[in-house]
Amino acid sequence: MRHLFLLPLLPLALSAQSPPRDLDAYVTQALSRFDQPGVAIGVIQDGKIVFAKGWGVRRIGDPAPITAHTLFQVASNTKSVTSAALAILVSEGKLHWDDPVTDYLPWFRLGGDPYVSRELTVRDLLVHRSGLSLGAGDLLWFHSTLTREEIAHRLRFIAPGASFRSGYAYDNVLFIVAGLVVEAVSGMKWETFVRERILGPIGMNETGTDIGMFGSGDVASPHGRVNGRMKVIPLDSVENTAPAGAINSTITDWLEWLRVQMDSGRVDPSLGLWGEAETRAMWSPGIWIPTGTPAAGLEALAPNFAAYGLGWYLRDYRGLKVVFHDGGLAGMLSRAIMVPARKLGIVVFTNAEGAAYEALAWYVLDYYLGAPRTDWVAAYLALQQNGTAADSVFEDSAQAARHREIGPSVPIERLAGRYTDDWYGDATFTVENGHLVMHWSHSPALTADLEHWQYDTFRARMRAANVADAFVTFDLKYDGTVDRVTLAPVLPSTDFSFDYQDLLFRPGT
Repeated sequence: MRHLFLLPLLPLALSAQSPPRDLDAYVTQALSRFDQPGVAIGVIQDGKIVFAKGWGVRRIGDPAPITAHTLFQVASNTKSVTSAALAILVSEGKLHWDDPVTDYLPWFRLGGDPYVSRELTVRDLLVHRSGLSLGAGDLLWFHSTLTREEIAHRLRFIAPGASFRSGYAYDNVLFIVAGLVVEAVSGMKWETFVRERILGPIGMNETGTDIGMFGSGDVASPHGRVNGRMKVIPLDSVENTAPAGAINSTITDWLEWLRVQMDSGRVDPSLGLWGEAETRAMWSPGIWIPTGTPAAGLEALAPNFAAYGLGWYLRDYRGLKVVFHDGGLAGMLSRAIMVPARKLGIVVFTNAEGAAYEALAWYVLDYYLGAPRTDWVAAYLALQQNGTAADSVFEDSAQAARHREIGPSVPIERLAGRYTDDWYGDATFTVENGHLVMHWSHSPALTADLEHWQYDTFRARMRAANVADAFVTFDLKYDGTVDRVTLAPVLPSTDFSFDYQDLLFRPGT
C-alpha cells in the first residue's frame, strides 16, 4: 500500500482550517441514533491542530462532559507506538527489521514447523502474517493472571492456522513478543521505554499505560449493551498485553502523536525519534489483505488495495493513500487516520461499543478531502442493525433446532473435574446449585454457569458483563468417561479475541 502513488488528488475543502458547519448537529445525531454516551474528535493539518472537541458525557447518569482532554483507552492504536519503539532502535542501529526474533529472545518458539520459529523476524511480529489464526491466543491475556513472558512462552503450544507468511490474520499476542524485544534490546521495560523515549519527548503528558489513570478526574467510563440497554461496564485491564493495547490517551495528545508520525518521527527541528527510512518501513505493506464488497450504503469505501504495515493499516480512499488503525476494548473504541499527502490526521475516541466512531471518522475525513457527502451514520447504523438481526436469527434458529430434552449422556457429576489445554492451561468444572460451573485457572472473569443445551453440549453463560457466551461440548469415550472438551462462540458477532474454538481440553491427571 505504501508504495502505490496515487491517483489525481481531489481539491481541498474550501475551509480546511475550520470544522464542518454542521459538525455539532451531525455528532449529536450520531450519538442519539447509536445510543452512545459520548465522543471526542480532533483534526490536525499541516502540523497544527485544527480542532479538538468532545460531545456527550463521560458516564451515563453523570453530567460531566467529554472534553478534548478526556482520557480513553486507545486499545490497539497502541500497536503504532510499539512499532515506533522498534523503529527508534532500528534508527539507532541496535536491531534490524529482518533480524530473527530469536537473536533477542533465544527461548522464543511458535507452534508447528520449527522453521517458522527460526525464520520469524522482528518485522513478522508486527504484520499479522505468522500463520497464527485470527485472534489466536487472546484468551491468554484477556482478564488473565499470566505475565507477558508466560504468554509468550505458551505460544509454542498453539497450532498454526495457516502456513507462514501466506496470508493476513490479525493477532495481539505477537505484539506482546515485540514489546519483549524492545525490552531485550533497550534494557528498559516497555512502559519505561515508551514513557522516556516517546511520550516524554513529544510532550504527551496526558498519556500513559497505567489503568490506575482512570481513578478520577476527566476520564471516560466504558459502556456496553447489557440485556439490551447501554450501561457502564468494567474497564478492561490489559497490563499483560500492554504492547498490543494498554495505552490511555486523550485526543489532544493523540493528535500530537499523528503530527510526529507524519513528520517522520520529528518532534521539533532539533529532535527526531526515528527517520524517514523507518517511516517508509512502517507505512509499507507487510501483508496484503483481501478486499471484499462493502455492505449497502458503504460502496464508497471499496478499496483498490488494502494491506497491513508495521502497526498500521494501509489502503486507498478517493485516490489517496490512507494510514489508519482502530482500537477496541470493552466499551472503548477508537480510530486514528492519516492522509500523508494532505498532512491530515483525524482522531475519534468513543466510550461505548457500536459503529458511531467509524461513521464519524469517515464524515470528518470526507469534509477535509472535499468529497461528496455521504450519510455515514445511516449506513453504519443499518450495518449494525443487520448484525444484531443476524444474531437474533441465529438465536431463533438454534433454539428451534435444539433438542433440550435429550441428554446429557451421564450425570453432570461425572463431567465435573479438572481439564487441561496445551496452551491455555487448566479449567475446572464443578457442580454448584445443581448445575455445572466452569472456572478458568488464569481468568476469573470468564467464570461461567453452564446451562444444558442439548445432548452433551452446554451453553456457558459468562458471569461478567460483555464477555461472550460459548458452547461447551463434552465428548465421551466408550466407557462414559470424558475424552475431551471443546468450545465454540455462540453468536456470529462474537469478537475474534474470544478464541474459544482454538481450545481443546483433556481430562487432567
